[in-house]
Amino acid sequence: MGNSQAHPVFRTTDAVEAWTQALRLNVLLEEHDDEVTLMADLLTVEDTRRMVAVLPDAEYDYVRPRMDSVTNDFAKFSLVITAAEDSALEPELPLGFLHYVQAGTVEDRFMRAVGKGMASIGLHGRWPDDAETESYGSATYDGVEVVFNGDHVDWSQPAEHHTVFVHVDKWGDLPRAEKLAAHLGSTVLGEAQNGW
Repeated sequence: MGNSQAHPVFRTTDAVEAWTQALRLNVLLEEHDDEVTLMADLLTVEDTRRMVAVLPDAEYDYVRPRMDSVTNDFAKFSLVITAAEDSALEPELPLGFLHYVQAGTVEDRFMRAVGKGMASIGLHGRWPDDAETESYGSATYDGVEVVFNGDHVDWSQPAEHHTVFVHVDKWGDLPRAEKLAAHLGSTVLGEAQNGW
């Protein structure tokens, strides 16, 4: 099956602007999934408290695996964040999560809660067929993603800015990516990356 190819098409230091541009692209999808993918790494107590206020039901866990000294197995994060003192929460950081929500419910609040760690909002769907670029939509691969505080969809390069990606089929579809970037007054900003 393979991965989508994710083309970076917009960068900014303003999270609101990145999210606004992603929404401009999202409107161009012919079909939209009902769910949105949210992910974040939480590096500080303040970031964690802000995010838990937005997503109290997300399953938070350690970003870096920890071993349980009693069972010699991987430890699961089990602290109740809302009841924990800052002094108890801080040694548990960084925390992260992958969470799915109904589209149009918490994305704006999530974006505003993002702190210093990397985070992303993934909007899945299907691009329309485009005879001009000989591009065909694929519900398996297509969509828009904002990576906050990062340059790569695999989160390998933290950055001081936010990057908007368009996901296209596994073969790359550079003409579609160029056309979508032009819709934002931008260009494709680098090589395609392996996406979702």
